[in-house]
Order: sequence, then structure tokens, then C-alpha cells
Amino acid sequence: QVQLVDTGGGLVQVGGSLTLSCAASGIGIGGAVMAWYRQAPGNQRQLVASVTPGGTTYYADSVKGRFTISRDNAKATVYLRMNSLKPEDTAVYYCKLTLGPRTSWGQGTQVTVSS
Repeated sequence: QVQLVDTGGGLVQVGGSLTLSCAASGIGIGGAVMAWYRQAPGNQRQLVASVTPGGTTYYADSVKGRFTISRDNAKATVYLRMNSLKPEDTAVYYCKLTLGPRTSWGQGTQVTVSS
């Protein structure tokens, strides 16, 4: 059974940093596209960043230059380093794994940026 566990969220002041982690079990992530999404209250879930098996990354315009996605296939873990956090980054952040037809989601971790 595939399970993704999202951790690392918390309360941080404007300009601060956090690193989110997504640990996968029950599956290797080496061939998977890994991504982070976020959902703020009243909004749809939006793609924040993704990384392909080959290491190609994508970032939403709103986080370019501030967030960095990375992966450690040996540890079956993907990370999201978030710098220069803004109040508008406040949301629940979810990890997503896509491997062929299979898609799995983490349970989410809350990030709150206070001004």
C-alpha cells in the first residue's frame, strides 16, 4: 500500500523559511513525478512545484526564486524548501506522486505565515 506522509509545516513569520518533507512508503519514487500542491481556504488546490525522475523542475510563478523542490530517491523522500515566505503562502501543502496511471497524495501539512 502506497503512503505519503507530509511533514514540516508550521507557523513562521514573514520572510522566514520552512522545509517540507514527503516520505513515501510502499513504493519507490525513482520513476515518479513528484509534486507539491497547496490549498488555501476557499481556493482550489494549486500546483506549486514538481520534479521529474530526470530532475527537471517546474515552479509556479508565485514561488519562483523562493521555493526549491528536490528529491532523494534512495530515501523515497521529496522536499520543498521555502524561503522568503509571504502571508499569501499560507495554505495546506500536499505532496503528490504520479507513477504511470497511479496517483497518490499525502495528508497535507499546514503552513501559516504571520505578518
